[in-house]
Amino acid sequence: MTTDQFSVADDVAVVTGASSGIGRAIGERFAEDGADVVVCSREQENVDPVAEGIEESGGSALAVECDVRDRDAVEALVEATVEEFGGVDCLLNNAGASFMANFEGISENGWKTIVDINLHGTYHCTQAAGEVMRENDGGRIVNFASVAGQDGAPFMSHYAAAKAGIINLTSTLGYEWASDGVRVNCIAPGFVATPGVASQMGVTADEIDRDDVDRKIGTPAEIADVAQFLASPASSYLTGETVTARGVPDIMESPE
Repeated sequence: MTTDQFSVADDVAVVTGASSGIGRAIGERFAEDGADVVVCSREQENVDPVAEGIEESGGSALAVECDVRDRDAVEALVEATVEEFGGVDCLLNNAGASFMANFEGISENGWKTIVDINLHGTYHCTQAAGEVMRENDGGRIVNFASVAGQDGAPFMSHYAAAKAGIINLTSTLGYEWASDGVRVNCIAPGFVATPGVASQMGVTADEIDRDDVDRKIGTPAEIADVAQFLASPASSYLTGETVTARGVPDIMESPE
């Protein structure tokens, strides 16, 4: 059986929030499969090692400092990508942030900051990279939401609201941009053993067995698998969809 349909080889992929965790795993995975990868984060010094590691492993990567809240920085990111690699085939909108607080305790600045990074940042990157895709041969956009955006999340109302917006944006653009040859899909992860989550929950990705079905925490590599699928020809009949990756579903047990 062929697996060529899952390949992203020779694509140009831009990954935001790529200094660690899911974004880094995606950048490394795509490069390993033969894509030219642009990795970005808010601090150049945090994303340089990612690109250097990819290059040392035989891949092709460019590190760019970019705050997705800044439209000028996002435009510069896309321009650097086109200048270096000739276009943009895949955009992976992974950059995000949150903090925990009850709704009444979230200041206006706190609310705007989280919405700006998660939702407004996705808007900036999608519009800028999407323009290049739509003017050429199309492309694939993979947004990142969360199960919080599907179900809500206590003490994370700002984050959940922003992620819900991303899910709706995904379905809307899946319709609007289909005629331009651009597929737009989304991943809604549950708990993933990123460095941040690992520090809070005490579980690292190395401790997770992928063969274990009965679990509620995944690894960055498992999310990278889904991202590669959505960015590849294997998902050619999917657009406007949100794929939930959360492990065992939350189902109420019937009383005995």
